[in-house]
Order: sequence, then C-alpha cells, then structure tokens
Amino acid sequence: METTLSLAARAERKTLSDTAQRRLIIILFLVVPLTLLLIFSFYPAARLVYLSLMDWDGFSPDMDFAGLANYIEILYWDPDLLAPLLNSIYYFIGSLLQLALALWFAVVLNQKLLGHNFFKILLFLPFVLNQVASAFVFRVFFQVDGGLDSFLGMIGLSQWSQPWLMDRDVVPWSLVGASVWRYLGFNLVVFYGALQSIPTNLYEAATIDGANDWQQFRFITLPAIKLMIMLQALLALVGSLEVFEIPLLITDGANGTKTFVMATVEQAFEFQSFGVASAMAVLLLVVVLAFLLVQKTLNQEKML
Repeated sequence: METTLSLAARAERKTLSDTAQRRLIIILFLVVPLTLLLIFSFYPAARLVYLSLMDWDGFSPDMDFAGLANYIEILYWDPDLLAPLLNSIYYFIGSLLQLALALWFAVVLNQKLLGHNFFKILLFLPFVLNQVASAFVFRVFFQVDGGLDSFLGMIGLSQWSQPWLMDRDVVPWSLVGASVWRYLGFNLVVFYGALQSIPTNLYEAATIDGANDWQQFRFITLPAIKLMIMLQALLALVGSLEVFEIPLLITDGANGTKTFVMATVEQAFEFQSFGVASAMAVLLLVVVLAFLLVQKTLNQEKML
C-alpha cells in the first residue's frame, strides 16, 4: 500500500513537472515577441504621448511641460493643421476602386485562363518596384506634354490633356491613380490567395444547378471571402490616412496635395515643433484606433 502511494506521489510530481515545463516553454516562446513588441511598439507610442505634452524643438536638451496646449492649438487655435486630412478622402475613394479592380482581376485570373500567371506577375510587378523610381516615372508621365498627354494625342483625345500636376482639382486624382497603379497588385495577390481556398466542387455543383457566373460570384465567392474584403477595406482606410511617399515624391505637397503625415513631418523638422507634431501623430493614432474599434464592433454584431 505504501509503495503504491509512493508511486502515485512520484507520478503526481512528474505531472506537475510536465505542466511546469509546458508553462516554461510557453513563457520562453512569448518572451522574445513580447520584448520586441514592448521595444518597437508600446515604448514608441508611450514616448509619442509623452512628447505631445511637451514644448520641445527637437534639439534642446530641455523640455517644458505644456500639458494639453499642443492639442488645443491643433483642435482650436490652428485647425488648418487638420485640413490635410481632407486629402485622405481622395485616397480612400481611390483605394475602394483599387479593391474593386483587384477583386475583379483576381476572379478573372482564378479562371485559369491562358497566360494567367503572366498577367498575375505583370499586375504584381509595380508593387515590388522601387517606389522612388516609380514616383519619378509618374512625375514625368504627368507633366505638361509628358507621357500621358502624348498618349491621349496618339488616340485622338488630345482635348482631354490637362495640367495633371498643377490643376488643384485634377492633381489629387493624378496621385490617386499613381497609388492605385502601385498597390493594385498587392490586393490582387491577397484576393487570389483567398479565392484559391474556395472548394471547386461548390462551383461545379452550382453549374449543374444552372447558376450563371454572376450568381456563383454573388452566392459563393463573396460570402467565402467576405472577411478578407472587410480586412482589405479597413487596411485601405488606414492606409489612406497615412499616405506619405507618393505626394512627397511627385508634388512635394504642392497644389494642395499635402497629406496629414506630411504636415506632421513638416511641423517636426521644418518648424521644429516636435510637441505639436507628436500631438498630431497621437490624434492620427486615435482616429485609426477608433476605426479599428468600429470595425471590430461591426464584426462582432454580424457574428451574433
């Protein structure tokens, strides 16, 4: 009897030891990613909030506590600092068009037509090109009597020629066009991968039942990739708020093309007002988090 109890106690100690080992392995696996997350995400965010409460030129070793003065300046005394946010509307509209085109191309290429791999690479190629080089190409392409005007002249539409980068009503759409051209391939690959996960027997059964292409897309494809579409739409919205490279490299913010991120960088490095720039960055972060919260809430309501 005593021997049996002793074996049971050893077995229990062994079980506890296995549990401890599992916990130790889990902790060790979490240490590295959590450390990286703290160093590269949470600490910069906390530092950003701290700087937004300071009056600092970015160079002086001394900082003066300003409280909420930087936020009050942005939201009340100088609301023009928020004006570049309106340019995000152009990019958001363009990103929705980009998603629609990417989904359409993905559905077409998923039909395994002749040369579909070639066209997939062709559409994805702009995404891997050097962004500076592609921006300068568009800068030449959109200039007066540049590539676009020459092309319109060749097909007999020279009357449509515009000062694509100088007209304040036209230049936002020119930049949006460059953005769609660059990021279309990325969305295409994501949608194409999602379409590959849909079982083909669903389409075969729908074809036997007499469903046409639109009905198959409406009742099979869309429900299957609905979450992916919502995720891409959310990323497009966040991306439209954070546009920076394309307007910087093509117009340098001229003719009303300055974005909110460009205005933030301008405050920090040209006006040497790091406190105001940090407050602008915090406000942008709050807006992005608000959209993420809304998206998560909507998803939960649909799942109920």
